Amino acid sequence: MKTEFINFSEITYKNLKKIGDFKLIKNCDIFKEWFNFNYEINKYDEEYLIKLIENNRYNIADYSEYQLLAHFIVPILNKVHFYSENYREWYQPEISGNLNGYILKGKPDFMVASGVFEPEIPFFFLQEFKKQKTNSDPLRQLLAQMAVAMENNKVNQMKGAYNIGRIWAFIIMDKYENGKYKIDELKQIYINLKAVKHKYCKL
Repeated sequence: MKTEFINFSEITYKNLKKIGDFKLIKNCDIFKEWFNFNYEINKYDEEYLIKLIENNRYNIADYSEYQLLAHFIVPILNKVHFYSENYREWYQPEISGNLNGYILKGKPDFMVASGVFEPEIPFFFLQEFKKQKTNSDPLRQLLAQMAVAMENNKVNQMKGAYNIGRIWAFIIMDKYENGKYKIDELKQIYINLKAVKHKYCKL
């Protein structure tokens, strides 16, 4: 059987179906632990976020992908500060893996992972940074990246998010049988990112 190589950027619903059994589960209870994280936004965080919103409110719809990243996404991620002795943030790290006979590879937009000079164990993925939906499929690209990370690191759950303009969608993926995955999706932003940092970025 010939091995097929697929870049994450080429992933669509059609070829994701060939790669594995990805099933959407409509159950928001799985997000309770993540989204009920007890983090108090202090006045400095609040002032920072309000200023960030005001600075971008009237321009964000017209931003290029790079402007959206530079002016809005990166300042939020910097404020969350995904750095410790055990993990750090990585922009467009190269990852690859074998998923049910398909070699998937590419560069996720953003990843939190352990490692000093190269990423080792991923904790969280953030994909796309698009100002609006295009022909690319950010959800399926994200799912492929998360599935590869789960297989490479022999874990049964991974958290991630994708962003299109003002919309953030948060994802939890569970592996429940060989080659089968279930996905839950919901939306929120800053506290969810803080929860990733404090609850899940642990070795």
